[in-house]
Amino acid sequence: MAVYFYEEDLPGDVFAPGAAIAVDTETMGLITPRDRLCVVQLSDGLGDEHLVRFNPGSDYAAPNLKRVLADPSRLKLYHFGRFDIAALRFYLGVVAAPVYCTKIASRLVRTYTDRHGLKELAKELLGQDISKQQQSSDWGGPELSEAQRDYAASDVRYLHRMKEELDKRLIREGRMELAQACFDFLPARAELDIAGWPEVDIFAHA
Repeated sequence: MAVYFYEEDLPGDVFAPGAAIAVDTETMGLITPRDRLCVVQLSDGLGDEHLVRFNPGSDYAAPNLKRVLADPSRLKLYHFGRFDIAALRFYLGVVAAPVYCTKIASRLVRTYTDRHGLKELAKELLGQDISKQQQSSDWGGPELSEAQRDYAASDVRYLHRMKEELDKRLIREGRMELAQACFDFLPARAELDIAGWPEVDIFAHA
């Protein structure tokens, strides 16, 4: 297992064609138009993680990364995909779909708890402890520490295995079709966030 680090783009031949890719982002904050995209993390679930860092003033050209993210034959796995999809759409100009979101899947099948964070999922489903110590660190600094790199990598390290376990429960509870409908809507939900409806439920009566 290794963590690979790149500046501004992926190399051209990192992932096999069609492989499902776990994706996560690190930004300067939680308001997408204000808080720039700093790091994109990816993994094909085979043991390595790949981090792409963008510097201040980046033009976010990244043709190889965009090709992977926009590839309609690749499933993209997220945890809270709504945020990551919006960041990738706003800064890279790509719709990183089709989508699977482990947080949505968890909310649909782990109805016995209100704890749906990545740390809780990794612990219950896989018996893995994930440190969240670097979650609120400065991702826009001139250097990323080894602790930051390992934290960023851990956000995509387990998503393939989580999907396998969550799929079993979705099938068991008869909620796979509902989950898929939610996943399919996520890019539109991200567009609503970018366009100015982040907290408004447009489906609500009032």
